Amino acid sequence: MTPQALPLWLDIAVSVLVLAGAAIAFLGSLGLLRLKTYFERVHAPAIIATLGCWCIMHATLVYFSVMGDGLALHALLIALFVAVTVPVTNIFLMRAALFRARRTGENVPPNLSRTADDHVRDF
Repeated sequence: MTPQALPLWLDIAVSVLVLAGAAIAFLGSLGLLRLKTYFERVHAPAIIATLGCWCIMHATLVYFSVMGDGLALHALLIALFVAVTVPVTNIFLMRAALFRARRTGENVPPNLSRTADDHVRDF
């Protein structure tokens, strides 16, 4: 079986999407290196990983849909998994770091959650 060649315009579109995903991932790495505190650094890879993954997913979806027999949705499932898990994991990591920073007395924003004691004082 000989591999079929993509039309030039489609080859360029897939290449641009892959390069855009790689460039976005590189920018996230630079943000990770340049930002000073953990609370600043945690956003760069989380946001960039999701955006870069979506660019790569679109390139994969187009390439394998054209080269294969039909619509290739496996890439979409991977991107959806990343889009759901990365922000949730990021929230848990931020909350743990914020809790730890408050326990050690670092200068962080105050806790805005209500406690059981606050509820008793209201009545």
